[in-house]
Amino acid sequence: MGQSEHEEILQSINKYAQVFNAMVKDTLLKQGQEGQPINNIKGMFDPNQIVSLLSDKVEIDSAKLLQSQMRFMKQQTALWQQASMAFMGEQFNPVIHETKGDNRFKHDEWNNNPAFNYMKQAYLLNSQMLENVVDALHFKDDKTAEQIKFYTRQYISSVSPTNYVLTNPEVCEEILKSNGESILKGMQNFMADLEQSPLEAFKITQTDPDAFTVGENLATTEGQVIYKNELIELIHYTPKTTQTYQNPILFTPPFINKYYVLDLDYKKSMVRSLLEAGYEVFMISWVNPDASLADVDFAGYMKLGPLAALDVVCNVTKAPKVNLTGFCVGGTLSSVTAAYLRAKGDERLGSLTLFTTLLDFSEPGEVGNYLSEDMLNMLEQSTAVKGIFDGRILGLSFSLLRENSLFWSFFIKNYLQGKDPAPFDILYWNSDSTNLTAACYKEYLRTTYWGNKLIEPNAFEIDGIGIDLGKIDIPVYSIATIADHIVLWKAAYKSAQNLGGDVRFVLAGSGHLAGVINPIEGGKYPHWLNSEMPESADDWLANAEEHPGSWWTDWHQWMAEKSGNQGKALVPGTSKSYPALYPAPGHYVLKRLA
Repeated sequence: MGQSEHEEILQSINKYAQVFNAMVKDTLLKQGQEGQPINNIKGMFDPNQIVSLLSDKVEIDSAKLLQSQMRFMKQQTALWQQASMAFMGEQFNPVIHETKGDNRFKHDEWNNNPAFNYMKQAYLLNSQMLENVVDALHFKDDKTAEQIKFYTRQYISSVSPTNYVLTNPEVCEEILKSNGESILKGMQNFMADLEQSPLEAFKITQTDPDAFTVGENLATTEGQVIYKNELIELIHYTPKTTQTYQNPILFTPPFINKYYVLDLDYKKSMVRSLLEAGYEVFMISWVNPDASLADVDFAGYMKLGPLAALDVVCNVTKAPKVNLTGFCVGGTLSSVTAAYLRAKGDERLGSLTLFTTLLDFSEPGEVGNYLSEDMLNMLEQSTAVKGIFDGRILGLSFSLLRENSLFWSFFIKNYLQGKDPAPFDILYWNSDSTNLTAACYKEYLRTTYWGNKLIEPNAFEIDGIGIDLGKIDIPVYSIATIADHIVLWKAAYKSAQNLGGDVRFVLAGSGHLAGVINPIEGGKYPHWLNSEMPESADDWLANAEEHPGSWWTDWHQWMAEKSGNQGKALVPGTSKSYPALYPAPGHYVLKRLA
Protein backbone atom coordinates (compact mmCIF):
# COMPACT_ATOMS: atom_id res chain seq x y z
CA MET A 1 0.00 0.00 0.00
CA GLY A 2 1.38 3.41 -0.97
CA GLN A 3 1.85 6.28 1.41
CA SER A 4 -1.00 8.29 -0.12
CA GLU A 5 -3.42 5.36 0.13
CA HIS A 6 -2.44 4.83 3.74
CA GLU A 7 -3.01 8.49 4.58
CA GLU A 8 -6.36 8.44 2.79
CA ILE A 9 -7.51 5.46 4.85
CA LEU A 10 -6.40 7.17 8.07
CA GLN A 11 -8.26 10.34 7.09
CA SER A 12 -11.42 8.32 6.37
CA ILE A 13 -11.10 6.45 9.64
CA ASN A 14 -10.65 9.69 11.55
CA LYS A 15 -13.73 11.14 9.88
CA TYR A 16 -15.85 8.10 10.70
CA ALA A 17 -14.49 8.09 14.25
CA GLN A 18 -15.47 11.73 14.75
CA VAL A 19 -18.95 11.16 13.33
CA PHE A 20 -19.42 8.01 15.40
CA ASN A 21 -18.27 9.57 18.66
CA ALA A 22 -20.46 12.61 18.08
CA MET A 23 -23.49 10.44 17.25
CA VAL A 24 -23.06 8.19 20.28
CA LYS A 25 -22.48 11.10 22.64
CA ASP A 26 -25.44 13.07 21.31
CA THR A 27 -27.80 10.09 21.45
CA LEU A 28 -26.79 8.90 24.89
CA LEU A 29 -26.99 12.37 26.40
CA LYS A 30 -30.50 12.78 25.03
CA GLN A 31 -31.69 9.45 26.41
CA GLY A 32 -34.51 10.01 28.85
CA GLN A 33 -34.26 13.77 29.26
CA GLU A 34 -38.02 13.80 29.72
CA GLY A 35 -38.04 10.52 31.61
CA GLN A 36 -36.15 9.27 34.63
CA PRO A 37 -32.67 10.85 34.83
CA ILE A 38 -31.45 8.19 37.20
CA ASN A 39 -31.84 5.58 34.47
CA ASN A 40 -30.39 7.41 31.51
CA ILE A 41 -26.78 7.78 30.55
CA LYS A 42 -26.58 11.51 31.13
CA GLY A 43 -28.12 11.24 34.59
CA MET A 44 -25.76 8.45 35.54
CA PHE A 45 -22.56 10.17 34.44
CA ASP A 46 -23.15 13.93 34.69
CA PRO A 47 -20.92 15.42 37.43
CA ASN A 48 -23.46 18.22 37.86
CA GLN A 49 -25.93 15.68 39.21
CA ILE A 50 -23.31 14.52 41.71
CA VAL A 51 -22.79 18.10 42.89
CA SER A 52 -26.55 18.70 43.09
CA LEU A 53 -26.92 15.80 45.53
CA LEU A 54 -24.52 17.42 48.00
CA SER A 55 -26.56 20.48 49.07
CA ASP A 56 -26.16 20.90 52.84
CA LYS A 57 -25.39 17.26 53.58
CA VAL A 58 -21.59 17.41 53.59
CA GLU A 59 -18.63 18.77 55.50
CA ILE A 60 -15.22 19.02 53.84
CA ASP A 61 -12.06 17.75 55.49
CA SER A 62 -9.84 20.57 54.20
CA ALA A 63 -6.58 19.04 55.46
CA LYS A 64 -7.28 15.70 53.82
CA LEU A 65 -8.37 17.41 50.61
CA LEU A 66 -5.24 19.57 50.49
CA GLN A 67 -3.05 16.55 51.17
CA SER A 68 -4.60 14.59 48.31
CA GLN A 69 -4.24 17.56 45.96
CA MET A 70 -0.56 17.96 46.79
CA ARG A 71 0.00 14.23 46.23
CA PHE A 72 -1.84 14.46 42.92
CA MET A 73 0.35 17.36 41.75
CA LYS A 74 3.49 15.47 42.74
CA GLN A 75 2.33 12.37 40.83
CA GLN A 76 1.42 14.47 37.79
CA THR A 77 4.92 15.96 37.74
CA ALA A 78 6.42 12.48 37.99
CA LEU A 79 4.16 11.28 35.18
CA TRP A 80 5.31 14.09 32.88
CA GLN A 81 8.93 13.24 33.62
CA GLN A 82 8.42 9.55 32.99
CA ALA A 83 6.40 10.23 29.83
CA SER A 84 9.15 12.49 28.47
CA MET A 85 11.69 9.73 29.04
CA ALA A 86 9.41 7.20 27.34
CA PHE A 87 8.90 9.37 24.25
CA MET A 88 12.69 9.70 23.94
CA GLY A 89 13.05 5.94 24.00
CA GLU A 90 14.40 5.71 27.53
CA GLN A 91 13.37 3.28 30.24
CA PHE A 92 10.52 4.54 32.43
CA ASN A 93 8.73 3.42 35.57
CA PRO A 94 4.94 3.71 35.83
CA VAL A 95 3.68 6.20 38.40
CA ILE A 96 0.44 4.31 38.96
CA HIS A 97 -0.93 0.87 38.09
CA GLU A 98 -4.49 -0.28 37.49
CA THR A 99 -6.03 -2.27 40.32
CA LYS A 100 -6.02 -6.05 40.29
CA GLY A 101 -8.94 -7.38 38.27
CA ASP A 102 -9.23 -4.30 36.06
CA ASN A 103 -9.29 -5.89 32.61
CA ARG A 104 -9.72 -2.72 30.59
CA PHE A 105 -6.01 -2.27 29.94
CA LYS A 106 -4.95 -5.79 28.95
CA HIS A 107 -3.74 -4.86 25.44
CA ASP A 108 0.08 -4.70 25.26
CA GLU A 109 0.04 -1.20 23.79
CA TRP A 110 -1.24 0.23 27.08
CA ASN A 111 2.17 -0.60 28.55
CA ASN A 112 4.48 -0.61 25.53
CA ASN A 113 3.32 2.45 23.61
CA PRO A 114 4.34 5.73 25.33
CA ALA A 115 1.25 7.61 24.13
CA PHE A 116 -1.26 5.01 25.29
CA ASN A 117 0.69 4.38 28.47
CA TYR A 118 0.54 8.09 29.29
CA MET A 119 -3.21 8.23 28.62
CA LYS A 120 -3.79 5.23 30.87
CA GLN A 121 -1.74 6.62 33.74
CA ALA A 122 -3.21 10.11 33.40
CA TYR A 123 -6.70 8.60 33.55
CA LEU A 124 -5.84 6.47 36.59
CA LEU A 125 -4.31 9.46 38.39
CA ASN A 126 -7.30 11.68 37.71
CA SER A 127 -9.63 8.87 38.79
CA GLN A 128 -7.69 8.48 42.02
CA MET A 129 -7.79 12.22 42.58
CA LEU A 130 -11.57 12.35 42.15
CA GLU A 131 -12.03 9.42 44.53
CA ASN A 132 -9.79 11.17 47.07
CA VAL A 133 -11.92 14.30 46.80
CA VAL A 134 -15.00 12.24 47.65
CA ASP A 135 -13.13 10.61 50.55
CA ALA A 136 -12.45 14.08 51.92
CA LEU A 137 -16.18 14.76 52.12
CA HIS A 138 -17.96 13.75 55.32
CA PHE A 139 -21.68 13.27 54.79
CA LYS A 140 -24.36 13.63 57.39
CA ASP A 141 -26.08 10.41 56.34
CA ASP A 142 -24.69 7.15 55.00
CA LYS A 143 -27.10 6.93 52.07
CA THR A 144 -25.93 10.22 50.57
CA ALA A 145 -22.31 9.11 50.97
CA GLU A 146 -23.00 5.85 49.15
CA GLN A 147 -24.85 7.65 46.35
CA ILE A 148 -22.01 10.12 45.81
CA LYS A 149 -19.45 7.32 45.68
CA PHE A 150 -21.64 5.33 43.30
CA TYR A 151 -22.20 8.21 40.86
CA THR A 152 -18.54 9.20 41.06
CA ARG A 153 -17.56 5.67 40.11
CA GLN A 154 -20.03 5.69 37.22
CA TYR A 155 -18.58 8.96 35.94
CA ILE A 156 -15.01 7.70 36.25
CA SER A 157 -15.87 4.51 34.37
CA SER A 158 -17.63 6.42 31.62
CA VAL A 159 -14.66 8.68 30.77
CA SER A 160 -12.09 5.90 30.55
CA PRO A 161 -9.89 6.19 27.41
CA THR A 162 -10.92 2.64 26.58
CA ASN A 163 -14.41 3.94 25.76
CA TYR A 164 -13.33 6.18 22.86
CA VAL A 165 -12.38 5.31 19.30
CA LEU A 166 -8.94 6.89 18.96
CA THR A 167 -7.74 6.41 22.53
CA ASN A 168 -8.13 2.63 22.67
CA PRO A 169 -5.26 0.75 20.96
CA GLU A 170 -7.35 -2.37 20.51
CA VAL A 171 -10.00 -0.35 18.68
CA CYS A 172 -7.39 1.41 16.53
CA GLU A 173 -5.85 -1.94 15.66
CA GLU A 174 -9.25 -3.28 14.57
CA ILE A 175 -9.90 -0.18 12.47
CA LEU A 176 -6.61 -0.53 10.59
CA LYS A 177 -7.08 -4.27 10.18
CA SER A 178 -10.56 -3.82 8.68
CA ASN A 179 -9.75 -0.66 6.71
CA GLY A 180 -12.39 1.20 8.71
CA GLU A 181 -15.19 -1.33 8.19
CA SER A 182 -15.30 -2.05 11.93
CA ILE A 183 -16.44 1.53 12.56
CA LEU A 184 -19.24 1.18 10.02
CA LYS A 185 -20.31 -2.12 11.56
CA GLY A 186 -20.20 -0.51 15.00
CA MET A 187 -22.48 2.27 13.82
CA GLN A 188 -24.92 -0.34 12.49
CA ASN A 189 -24.84 -2.20 15.81
CA PHE A 190 -25.42 1.04 17.68
CA MET A 191 -28.41 2.05 15.55
CA ALA A 192 -29.90 -1.44 15.89
CA ASP A 193 -29.71 -1.23 19.69
CA LEU A 194 -31.06 2.30 19.66
CA GLU A 195 -34.15 1.10 17.81
CA GLN A 196 -34.71 -1.55 20.50
CA SER A 197 -34.35 0.91 23.38
CA PRO A 198 -37.10 2.72 25.27
CA LEU A 199 -36.95 6.50 25.65
CA GLU A 200 -35.73 6.32 29.24
CA ALA A 201 -32.78 3.95 28.82
CA PHE A 202 -30.31 2.50 26.38
CA LYS A 203 -30.48 -1.26 25.83
CA ILE A 204 -27.13 -2.68 24.79
CA THR A 205 -26.91 -6.13 23.22
CA GLN A 206 -24.92 -8.48 25.48
CA THR A 207 -25.20 -11.74 23.56
CA ASP A 208 -26.11 -13.08 20.14
CA PRO A 209 -29.94 -12.86 20.12
CA ASP A 210 -30.21 -15.34 17.25
CA ALA A 211 -28.31 -18.07 19.09
CA PHE A 212 -31.17 -18.97 21.43
CA THR A 213 -34.84 -19.78 21.10
CA VAL A 214 -37.01 -20.44 24.13
CA GLY A 215 -38.50 -23.88 23.77
CA GLU A 216 -35.77 -25.08 21.40
CA ASN A 217 -32.41 -24.70 23.17
CA LEU A 218 -33.65 -22.95 26.34
CA ALA A 219 -36.55 -24.05 28.58
CA THR A 220 -36.76 -27.47 26.92
CA THR A 221 -37.81 -29.62 29.88
CA GLU A 222 -41.03 -31.41 28.99
CA GLY A 223 -44.25 -30.43 30.70
CA GLN A 224 -47.75 -29.07 30.21
CA VAL A 225 -49.38 -25.74 30.98
CA ILE A 226 -52.37 -26.81 33.07
CA TYR A 227 -53.67 -23.44 34.28
CA LYS A 228 -53.74 -19.88 33.01
CA ASN A 229 -55.02 -16.53 34.24
CA GLU A 230 -54.28 -12.96 33.19
CA LEU A 231 -50.98 -12.96 35.13
CA ILE A 232 -49.56 -16.49 35.10
CA GLU A 233 -49.35 -19.79 33.34
CA LEU A 234 -48.72 -22.83 35.55
CA ILE A 235 -46.44 -25.54 34.18
CA HIS A 236 -46.53 -29.10 35.49
CA TYR A 237 -43.34 -30.82 34.41
CA THR A 238 -43.26 -34.42 33.24
CA PRO A 239 -41.66 -36.61 35.96
CA LYS A 240 -38.48 -38.45 35.07
CA THR A 241 -38.97 -41.20 37.65
CA THR A 242 -41.79 -43.71 38.06
CA GLN A 243 -42.08 -42.84 41.76
CA THR A 244 -42.19 -39.24 43.05
CA TYR A 245 -42.33 -37.60 46.44
CA GLN A 246 -45.79 -36.95 47.83
CA ASN A 247 -45.30 -33.23 48.46
CA PRO A 248 -44.59 -31.26 45.25
CA ILE A 249 -42.37 -28.23 44.68
CA LEU A 250 -43.96 -24.99 43.46
CA PHE A 251 -41.57 -22.40 42.02
CA THR A 252 -42.24 -18.67 42.21
CA PRO A 253 -39.59 -17.10 39.94
CA PRO A 254 -38.94 -13.35 40.00
CA PHE A 255 -41.72 -11.46 38.24
CA ILE A 256 -39.17 -8.96 36.93
CA ASN A 257 -37.59 -11.75 34.84
CA LYS A 258 -38.58 -14.85 32.87
CA TYR A 259 -38.78 -18.18 34.70
CA TYR A 260 -36.42 -20.11 32.42
CA VAL A 261 -33.29 -19.11 34.32
CA LEU A 262 -34.28 -22.20 36.33
CA ASP A 263 -34.48 -24.27 33.14
CA LEU A 264 -31.67 -23.16 30.84
CA ASP A 265 -29.93 -25.92 28.91
CA TYR A 266 -29.91 -29.58 29.90
CA LYS A 267 -26.87 -29.28 32.16
CA LYS A 268 -27.89 -26.09 33.95
CA SER A 269 -31.57 -26.89 34.49
CA MET A 270 -32.51 -26.87 38.16
CA VAL A 271 -35.92 -28.19 37.11
CA ARG A 272 -34.40 -31.24 35.40
CA SER A 273 -32.20 -31.94 38.42
CA LEU A 274 -35.23 -31.99 40.73
CA LEU A 275 -37.21 -34.18 38.37
CA GLU A 276 -34.38 -36.70 38.22
CA ALA A 277 -34.27 -36.67 42.03
CA GLY A 278 -37.92 -37.76 42.11
CA TYR A 279 -39.90 -34.57 42.72
CA GLU A 280 -43.15 -33.35 41.23
CA VAL A 281 -42.31 -29.85 39.99
CA PHE A 282 -44.63 -26.96 39.15
CA MET A 283 -43.49 -23.62 37.76
CA ILE A 284 -45.18 -20.22 37.61
CA SER A 285 -44.54 -18.42 34.32
CA TRP A 286 -45.35 -14.71 34.61
CA VAL A 287 -46.97 -12.76 31.80
CA ASN A 288 -44.99 -9.89 30.29
CA PRO A 289 -47.62 -7.28 31.24
CA ASP A 290 -48.85 -4.33 29.22
CA ALA A 291 -50.91 -1.30 30.25
CA SER A 292 -54.11 -3.38 30.43
CA LEU A 293 -52.79 -4.83 33.72
CA ALA A 294 -51.70 -1.47 35.17
CA ASP A 295 -53.87 -1.80 38.30
CA VAL A 296 -52.52 -5.21 39.40
CA ASP A 297 -50.61 -4.40 42.59
CA PHE A 298 -48.22 -6.47 44.69
CA ALA A 299 -51.12 -8.12 46.47
CA GLY A 300 -52.59 -8.91 43.06
CA TYR A 301 -49.37 -10.63 42.07
CA MET A 302 -49.70 -12.77 45.19
CA LYS A 303 -53.34 -13.68 44.61
CA LEU A 304 -53.04 -14.35 40.90
CA GLY A 305 -49.59 -15.89 41.29
CA PRO A 306 -48.56 -18.25 44.11
CA LEU A 307 -51.99 -18.35 45.77
CA ALA A 308 -53.79 -19.28 42.56
CA ALA A 309 -51.05 -21.76 41.67
CA LEU A 310 -51.19 -23.33 45.14
CA ASP A 311 -54.91 -24.04 44.73
CA VAL A 312 -54.25 -25.80 41.42
CA VAL A 313 -51.27 -27.80 42.69
CA CYS A 314 -53.22 -29.05 45.72
CA ASN A 315 -56.18 -29.99 43.53
CA VAL A 316 -54.04 -31.88 41.02
CA THR A 317 -51.71 -33.70 43.43
CA LYS A 318 -54.02 -34.12 46.46
CA ALA A 319 -50.83 -33.51 48.46
CA PRO A 320 -51.15 -32.57 52.13
CA LYS A 321 -48.28 -30.08 51.86
CA VAL A 322 -46.55 -28.06 49.15
CA ASN A 323 -42.92 -26.92 49.19
CA LEU A 324 -42.95 -23.28 48.03
CA THR A 325 -39.73 -22.01 46.45
CA GLY A 326 -38.96 -18.42 45.45
CA PHE A 327 -36.05 -16.75 43.66
CA CYS A 328 -35.05 -13.13 44.44
CA VAL A 329 -38.20 -10.95 44.35
CA GLY A 330 -40.10 -14.20 43.85
CA GLY A 331 -38.74 -15.20 47.24
CA THR A 332 -39.99 -11.96 48.74
CA LEU A 333 -43.42 -12.64 47.25
CA SER A 334 -43.32 -16.26 48.46
CA SER A 335 -42.50 -15.12 52.01
CA VAL A 336 -45.39 -12.65 52.01
CA THR A 337 -47.62 -15.45 50.70
CA ALA A 338 -46.49 -17.79 53.48
CA ALA A 339 -47.16 -15.11 56.13
CA TYR A 340 -50.55 -14.33 54.61
CA LEU A 341 -51.58 -18.02 54.63
CA ARG A 342 -50.34 -18.48 58.17
CA ALA A 343 -52.38 -15.48 59.35
CA LYS A 344 -55.48 -17.08 57.81
CA GLY A 345 -54.78 -20.45 59.42
CA ASP A 346 -54.01 -22.07 56.06
CA GLU A 347 -51.42 -24.82 56.61
CA ARG A 348 -50.94 -26.14 53.08
CA LEU A 349 -47.29 -25.06 52.90
CA GLY A 350 -44.80 -27.61 54.20
CA SER A 351 -41.61 -25.64 53.65
CA LEU A 352 -40.27 -22.43 52.16
CA THR A 353 -37.07 -22.11 50.10
CA LEU A 354 -35.60 -18.70 49.30
CA PHE A 355 -32.93 -18.06 46.69
CA THR A 356 -31.03 -14.75 47.16
CA THR A 357 -34.00 -13.07 48.80
CA LEU A 358 -34.37 -9.75 50.60
CA LEU A 359 -36.97 -9.32 53.33
CA ASP A 360 -35.10 -6.76 55.41
CA PHE A 361 -34.25 -3.92 53.02
CA SER A 362 -32.13 -1.88 55.42
CA GLU A 363 -29.05 -2.95 53.41
CA PRO A 364 -30.25 -2.96 49.79
CA GLY A 365 -26.77 -2.74 48.29
CA GLU A 366 -26.01 -0.47 45.36
CA VAL A 367 -29.57 -0.79 44.06
CA GLY A 368 -30.51 1.62 46.83
CA ASN A 369 -28.41 4.33 45.22
CA TYR A 370 -31.06 4.79 42.56
CA LEU A 371 -33.72 5.75 45.06
CA SER A 372 -34.68 9.08 46.58
CA GLU A 373 -38.06 10.65 47.34
CA ASP A 374 -37.87 12.88 44.27
CA MET A 375 -36.82 9.96 42.10
CA LEU A 376 -39.60 7.74 43.42
CA ASN A 377 -42.19 10.40 42.68
CA MET A 378 -40.85 10.84 39.17
CA LEU A 379 -40.78 7.10 38.52
CA GLU A 380 -44.30 6.65 39.85
CA GLN A 381 -45.65 9.47 37.68
CA SER A 382 -44.02 7.99 34.60
CA THR A 383 -45.28 4.46 35.24
CA ALA A 384 -48.76 5.76 36.04
CA VAL A 385 -48.92 7.39 32.61
CA LYS A 386 -47.63 4.30 30.78
CA GLY A 387 -49.31 1.69 32.95
CA ILE A 388 -46.08 -0.29 33.23
CA PHE A 389 -42.45 0.08 34.26
CA ASP A 390 -40.38 -0.91 31.25
CA GLY A 391 -38.20 -3.90 32.08
CA ARG A 392 -35.40 -2.64 29.84
CA ILE A 393 -34.84 0.27 32.23
CA LEU A 394 -34.46 -2.19 35.07
CA GLY A 395 -32.04 -4.21 32.95
CA LEU A 396 -29.82 -1.18 32.36
CA SER A 397 -29.94 -0.28 36.05
CA PHE A 398 -28.72 -3.74 37.06
CA SER A 399 -26.02 -3.74 34.36
CA LEU A 400 -24.65 -0.46 35.68
CA LEU A 401 -24.08 -2.05 39.07
CA ARG A 402 -21.18 -3.78 37.27
CA GLU A 403 -20.70 -1.14 34.63
CA ASN A 404 -17.29 -2.09 33.24
CA SER A 405 -18.13 -5.77 32.78
CA LEU A 406 -21.82 -5.52 31.90
CA PHE A 407 -22.01 -2.23 29.98
CA TRP A 408 -18.78 -0.61 28.84
CA SER A 409 -17.12 -3.85 27.74
CA PHE A 410 -20.03 -4.46 25.36
CA PHE A 411 -20.03 -0.80 24.32
CA ILE A 412 -16.40 -1.19 23.22
CA LYS A 413 -16.78 -4.52 21.46
CA ASN A 414 -20.16 -3.86 19.82
CA TYR A 415 -19.76 -0.26 18.72
CA LEU A 416 -16.08 0.69 18.73
CA GLN A 417 -14.74 -2.63 17.44
CA GLY A 418 -17.81 -3.52 15.39
CA LYS A 419 -18.01 -7.05 16.73
CA ASP A 420 -21.06 -9.13 17.53
CA PRO A 421 -21.30 -10.49 21.08
CA ALA A 422 -20.79 -14.19 21.67
CA PRO A 423 -23.67 -16.53 22.58
CA PHE A 424 -24.24 -16.79 26.34
CA ASP A 425 -27.47 -18.26 27.69
CA ILE A 426 -27.52 -16.41 31.04
CA LEU A 427 -26.93 -13.05 29.33
CA TYR A 428 -29.67 -13.89 26.81
CA TRP A 429 -32.04 -14.51 29.72
CA ASN A 430 -30.78 -11.34 31.41
CA SER A 431 -31.64 -9.30 28.31
CA ASP A 432 -35.08 -10.90 27.92
CA SER A 433 -36.71 -8.13 29.91
CA THR A 434 -40.09 -8.22 31.63
CA ASN A 435 -42.34 -5.27 32.38
CA LEU A 436 -43.81 -4.59 35.78
CA THR A 437 -47.31 -3.24 36.27
CA ALA A 438 -47.51 0.35 37.48
CA ALA A 439 -49.44 -0.50 40.65
CA CYS A 440 -47.10 -3.33 41.65
CA TYR A 441 -44.02 -1.24 40.93
CA LYS A 442 -45.26 1.54 43.20
CA GLU A 443 -46.45 -0.69 46.02
CA TYR A 444 -43.38 -2.93 45.95
CA LEU A 445 -40.85 -0.07 46.03
CA ARG A 446 -42.71 1.86 48.72
CA THR A 447 -43.21 -1.24 50.87
CA THR A 448 -39.73 -2.72 50.57
CA TYR A 449 -36.80 -0.58 49.40
CA TRP A 450 -38.24 2.68 50.66
CA GLY A 451 -40.36 1.85 53.69
CA ASN A 452 -38.82 -1.51 54.74
CA LYS A 453 -42.23 -2.47 56.09
CA LEU A 454 -42.00 -6.25 55.75
CA ILE A 455 -39.89 -6.65 58.88
CA GLU A 456 -42.40 -4.66 60.94
CA PRO A 457 -45.20 -7.00 62.06
CA ASN A 458 -48.51 -6.00 60.44
CA ALA A 459 -47.07 -2.80 58.91
CA PHE A 460 -48.05 -4.16 55.49
CA GLU A 461 -51.58 -5.45 55.06
CA ILE A 462 -53.39 -7.38 52.36
CA ASP A 463 -57.20 -7.24 52.57
CA GLY A 464 -56.91 -6.20 56.20
CA ILE A 465 -54.64 -9.12 57.07
CA GLY A 466 -51.33 -8.05 58.60
CA ILE A 467 -48.15 -9.60 57.23
CA ASP A 468 -45.94 -10.87 60.04
CA LEU A 469 -42.88 -12.78 58.82
CA GLY A 470 -42.19 -13.92 62.35
CA LYS A 471 -45.36 -16.05 62.22
CA ILE A 472 -43.90 -18.20 59.40
CA ASP A 473 -43.24 -21.32 61.46
CA ILE A 474 -42.52 -23.82 58.65
CA PRO A 475 -38.95 -24.98 57.85
CA VAL A 476 -37.03 -22.50 55.68
CA TYR A 477 -34.02 -23.05 53.43
CA SER A 478 -32.32 -19.74 52.59
CA ILE A 479 -29.48 -19.64 50.04
CA ALA A 480 -27.36 -16.53 49.47
CA THR A 481 -24.29 -16.02 47.26
CA ILE A 482 -21.08 -14.48 48.51
CA ALA A 483 -20.42 -12.19 45.51
CA ASP A 484 -24.03 -11.13 44.93
CA HIS A 485 -24.19 -7.43 43.95
CA ILE A 486 -28.01 -7.30 43.88
CA VAL A 487 -28.86 -9.07 47.15
CA LEU A 488 -25.90 -8.76 49.52
CA TRP A 489 -25.39 -12.05 51.33
CA LYS A 490 -25.28 -10.42 54.77
CA ALA A 491 -28.57 -8.68 53.99
CA ALA A 492 -30.06 -12.05 52.97
CA TYR A 493 -28.82 -13.50 56.27
CA LYS A 494 -30.35 -10.61 58.19
CA SER A 495 -33.59 -11.14 56.25
CA ALA A 496 -33.74 -14.83 57.15
CA GLN A 497 -33.46 -13.95 60.83
CA ASN A 498 -36.92 -12.36 60.62
CA LEU A 499 -38.58 -15.71 59.91
CA GLY A 500 -40.13 -17.66 62.75
CA GLY A 501 -39.46 -21.17 61.52
CA ASP A 502 -36.38 -23.36 61.65
CA VAL A 503 -34.01 -21.72 59.14
CA ARG A 504 -31.16 -23.45 57.35
CA PHE A 505 -28.95 -20.71 55.91
CA VAL A 506 -26.47 -21.66 53.19
CA LEU A 507 -23.87 -19.47 51.48
CA ALA A 508 -22.77 -20.31 47.94
CA GLY A 509 -19.84 -19.09 45.89
CA SER A 510 -20.07 -16.64 42.97
CA GLY A 511 -22.89 -14.16 42.31
CA HIS A 512 -26.62 -13.64 42.01
CA LEU A 513 -27.13 -15.99 39.05
CA ALA A 514 -24.03 -18.18 38.67
CA GLY A 515 -24.03 -18.98 42.38
CA VAL A 516 -27.63 -20.21 42.25
CA ILE A 517 -27.40 -21.95 38.87
CA ASN A 518 -24.48 -24.16 39.91
CA PRO A 519 -25.42 -27.72 38.86
CA ILE A 520 -24.37 -30.84 40.71
CA GLU A 521 -22.54 -32.21 37.69
CA GLY A 522 -19.39 -30.11 37.40
CA GLY A 523 -20.49 -27.40 39.82
CA LYS A 524 -17.68 -24.83 39.86
CA TYR A 525 -18.40 -23.02 43.11
CA PRO A 526 -18.24 -24.19 46.72
CA HIS A 527 -20.76 -23.56 49.47
CA TRP A 528 -20.60 -22.98 53.22
CA LEU A 529 -22.77 -24.66 55.86
CA ASN A 530 -23.40 -23.81 59.49
CA SER A 531 -26.34 -25.28 61.38
CA GLU A 532 -26.35 -22.38 63.85
CA MET A 533 -27.80 -18.90 63.23
CA PRO A 534 -25.84 -16.44 65.42
CA GLU A 535 -26.76 -12.78 65.47
CA SER A 536 -23.84 -11.72 63.29
CA ALA A 537 -23.41 -12.89 59.70
CA ASP A 538 -19.65 -12.61 60.16
CA ASP A 539 -19.84 -14.99 63.12
CA TRP A 540 -21.89 -17.40 61.00
CA LEU A 541 -19.24 -17.44 58.27
CA ALA A 542 -16.34 -17.67 60.72
CA ASN A 543 -17.77 -20.96 62.03
CA ALA A 544 -19.13 -22.27 58.73
CA GLU A 545 -17.62 -25.30 57.00
CA GLU A 546 -16.70 -25.00 53.33
CA HIS A 547 -17.86 -27.77 51.00
CA PRO A 548 -16.74 -28.18 47.38
CA GLY A 549 -19.26 -28.23 44.57
CA SER A 550 -22.91 -27.34 44.24
CA TRP A 551 -25.24 -26.56 47.13
CA TRP A 552 -28.01 -28.34 45.22
CA THR A 553 -27.04 -31.67 46.85
CA ASP A 554 -27.58 -30.27 50.33
CA TRP A 555 -30.90 -28.73 49.29
CA HIS A 556 -32.13 -31.99 47.77
CA GLN A 557 -31.35 -33.81 51.02
CA TRP A 558 -33.11 -31.13 53.06
CA MET A 559 -36.10 -31.11 50.70
CA ALA A 560 -36.45 -34.91 50.78
CA GLU A 561 -37.16 -34.72 54.51
CA LYS A 562 -40.01 -32.26 53.82
CA SER A 563 -41.60 -34.14 50.92
CA GLY A 564 -43.27 -37.20 52.44
CA ASN A 565 -43.34 -40.70 51.06
CA GLN A 566 -43.03 -41.65 47.42
CA GLY A 567 -45.88 -42.81 45.23
CA LYS A 568 -46.75 -43.24 41.58
CA ALA A 569 -45.70 -40.28 39.46
CA LEU A 570 -48.43 -38.10 37.99
CA VAL A 571 -48.91 -37.51 34.28
CA PRO A 572 -49.25 -33.75 33.66
CA GLY A 573 -52.51 -32.70 32.06
CA THR A 574 -54.53 -35.80 32.99
CA SER A 575 -56.42 -34.13 35.83
CA LYS A 576 -60.09 -33.66 34.96
CA SER A 577 -60.11 -30.33 36.77
CA TYR A 578 -56.96 -29.05 35.09
CA PRO A 579 -56.29 -30.75 31.77
CA ALA A 580 -53.35 -29.82 29.58
CA LEU A 581 -53.82 -26.52 27.76
CA TYR A 582 -50.62 -26.65 25.67
CA PRO A 583 -47.02 -27.83 26.10
CA ALA A 584 -44.29 -26.09 28.08
CA PRO A 585 -42.72 -23.55 27.92
CA GLY A 586 -46.14 -21.98 27.29
CA HIS A 587 -47.07 -18.70 25.62
CA TYR A 588 -46.38 -15.97 28.19
CA VAL A 589 -42.63 -16.59 28.28
CA LEU A 590 -42.31 -16.03 24.53
CA LYS A 591 -43.30 -12.35 24.55
CA ARG A 592 -40.20 -10.17 24.18
CA LEU A 593 -39.94 -6.41 24.53
CA ALA A 594 -38.91 -4.52 21.41
